Amino acid sequence: MPADLTASLSDDLPPGRLVGDAGGPPLFWLSEGPPDAELYQRLLAAHLRTGLWPVITDAQAWTDGLFVEPVADIDDMDPLTVMRDIWTGLVTPVEGEAEFFGDDPFDDFKPFGQEFPGLAAAGEPMAEPGEVAVWFAGELGLGPDSRLLLAPAARSADLPAVVGWSGPMNHSNELAPLLAILRSWEGRFGVRLVRVGFDTMDLSVAAPPVTPEHAVQVAAEHVVFCPDNVEQGPGNLLEYAETIQGRNTWSFWWD
Repeated sequence: MPADLTASLSDDLPPGRLVGDAGGPPLFWLSEGPPDAELYQRLLAAHLRTGLWPVITDAQAWTDGLFVEPVADIDDMDPLTVMRDIWTGLVTPVEGEAEFFGDDPFDDFKPFGQEFPGLAAAGEPMAEPGEVAVWFAGELGLGPDSRLLLAPAARSADLPAVVGWSGPMNHSNELAPLLAILRSWEGRFGVRLVRVGFDTMDLSVAAPPVTPEHAVQVAAEHVVFCPDNVEQGPGNLLEYAETIQGRNTWSFWWD
């Protein structure tokens, strides 16, 4: 990963600006106008040389007061432990409050219950992860408010920490545990972070679950990563699992 962002920016980028904390070094480069999928593809292919990871974002996603977290904090997190802890919090009734999903704290976690079921098995790759990321970038339908962001990150899962993204604050005040999960998905499902918004995240998935049994195992991981996907979506794991089975894209939003 390059120490100097500005030294790694190519001369043929479209107009853009450097963004960072006041008085500190720049954290990332942001285009002034909408990108195209071809630019994203070229910059993704150049990552091994430049150390800069591209993501698609929007003009309104970035304001003053960035919440940068050290990438080393992610190294200290075990994704299985993180998921077990969050799961326990979701299924444990809080005195004086309704349970997370309704009257029965376990009903909508079927076929699982109080214990987190463990890490889902890795998926079978349908294509190379970078190819799926480029395909997804082309499918997004980039509008006039879309922007391209470039940041020094060794992998896509680290980028939110590097740029000071605070999207899931209503779910977790710490970003590192969620990024540990994202790193784990990179390895098991060929996931790549393609677009990040103010409180949204869109991932390409090269090795999604393709059976109902596998999909519900992955759904259990999704609910700890982003409870709103299930709570404000289908409402239970079994129905949510149907929405991700065989899909090459996963999207998350935190209310």
